[in-house]
Amino acid sequence: MPKTIFQRIIDREIPAKIEHEDDLCIVLHDIQPQAPVHLLIIPKKLIPRVGEATLADQATLGHLLLTAGALAQKLQLTEGFRLVVNNGPYGGESVPHLHVHLLAKRPLAWPPG
Repeated sequence: MPKTIFQRIIDREIPAKIEHEDDLCIVLHDIQPQAPVHLLIIPKKLIPRVGEATLADQATLGHLLLTAGALAQKLQLTEGFRLVVNNGPYGGESVPHLHVHLLAKRPLAWPPG
């Protein structure tokens, strides 16, 4: 199976605007932002989608959410933010590599989509 675009970015085959990186994840600025702040929090381990995550992925999944919270503090997103995980084509998934969208700095309506 060919690498996903996120794997190619992690491997530095494709450039990206990186906001944060650690041993478990990389955080990128979305190239088609849907809000003034639109970051993608991506595990370095390929997990195709949250519906395919296993118990072995529990620490990584928790790390993604804690990273989102730390970034929200760092970026002073005091008015709030939204975290989104798309799963499958009907869920809006465009890349089969789990990632968390962090959106902020504009009012976000409900319901989404």
